[in-house]
Amino acid sequence: MHILVVGGAGYIGSATAAHFIAAGHQVTVFDNLVRGHREAVPSEARFILGDVGDRAALDVLFQTLDIDAVAHFAAFIEAGESMQNPGKYFHNNVTNSQILLEAMVTHGVKRLVFSSTAAVYATKNSAIDENDPLGPSNVYGETKLMIERMIHWYHSQLGLRYAILRYFNACGAMLDADGRVLRGEAHTPETHLIPLTLQVALGQRERMKIFGNDYPTPDGTCVRDYIHIEDLASAHVLALEAVDERCAMTYNLGNGQGYSVQEVINVAREVTGHPIPTDVVERRPGDAPILIASAERINHDLGWQPRYPSLHEIIASAWAWHQNPYY
Repeated sequence: MHILVVGGAGYIGSATAAHFIAAGHQVTVFDNLVRGHREAVPSEARFILGDVGDRAALDVLFQTLDIDAVAHFAAFIEAGESMQNPGKYFHNNVTNSQILLEAMVTHGVKRLVFSSTAAVYATKNSAIDENDPLGPSNVYGETKLMIERMIHWYHSQLGLRYAILRYFNACGAMLDADGRVLRGEAHTPETHLIPLTLQVALGQRERMKIFGNDYPTPDGTCVRDYIHIEDLASAHVLALEAVDERCAMTYNLGNGQGYSVQEVINVAREVTGHPIPTDVVERRPGDAPILIASAERINHDLGWQPRYPSLHEIIASAWAWHQNPYY
């Protein structure tokens, strides 16, 4: 297939583009580089600079390229920022996604893999499965849920075939067969726990902030499910290749194992050999106490399972990247 990877210069999008290519597919990356990095795009992919909210550009793209499917990663993802500036997130994530969906169906492209999030769920003290109640605790999660609902209607009314993949915490770095780092996590601004923690070890910030230690968790800090970028990318390949047979799929992607903020920092100390001093500060709005995935459904349906579930291995690969980033 010829796959259009929207947001394919970002962390997850670029890794997935590389996996699509390795699986024998042709890839075109479409990205405005507001949050992405041109250097992260696989060299075998065609790159087109453009914005997903630009309907005229999308029309030209679909008219001139023989696109079979779209993988949609283009979104703002910072939960805290979404609570401070909700309009920015509703416009970029929801409005622009509707423009993309309309362009797709207009030009007869009816295969979609959508990058969603575990933030669409209500919090729960055990592993979340796809049948659990939805109830985003922040605007970011709400925007992803709104896009999911649009996708469902484009499926039922216009025949769009889709796979919605709800990620838990993407992390780690992508290595080649010789162990060299190919691409890693680099956001501007950086808001994710593992890279922020490693920045302390690198001397790029003095201390690590822990946003609240009074949550109803074993050590009082938030608990999350961390999934390696390679495992996320491989799931996209499986889902896209199954979309003709299974025309409407929604799957969780996670390890089923939760780690607290404090546990992540402790493992980072082991990996880096740095003390990584911390300060406990006030909670952030919109942070759920616990988010852990049950990925049994995608394991049963598509045979997917994580190959890199170890938190130590995840942080070690991220540490390799952050010591020698190339973008």
